[in-house]
Amino acid sequence: MAFTASNGRTQTSIADINITPLVDVVLVLLIIFMVTAPVLQSGIDVAVPKTRTVKQITEERLVLTINKDQRVFLGNDPININEIGGKLRQKIRDPRSQSIFVRADENVPFGAFATVMDSVKQAGFNNVSIVTQPLEQNGSKR
Repeated sequence: MAFTASNGRTQTSIADINITPLVDVVLVLLIIFMVTAPVLQSGIDVAVPKTRTVKQITEERLVLTINKDQRVFLGNDPININEIGGKLRQKIRDPRSQSIFVRADENVPFGAFATVMDSVKQAGFNNVSIVTQPLEQNGSKR
């Protein structure tokens, strides 16, 4: 597109897009995301029992959590205990190859824990692991 100046000369317009403000906005959004991401992963507060044998979890798995108030969560979402089987089948196509982790607060009655485990087994998941914490090693043995 051409413009005619007041002195009679023809000038062309500048068709370049200034991307500096776009880069500034993207960098600010990246910094905000980096600061807030660890806060979003805080999860549900559960004091799991301590054991001597603890296997490190290296890959991301589905985790069922039972908190001290006996509320059940799938990941970070609350779930009705009667819907556990259906929700697990929605998230996982092949129950035989996928393992499920169950985190339960150490003060949860065994009956509540057994009910959740039964729901998982009824959904067809046979590979169920219980999440625990390692015992503190102070150098003294009991």
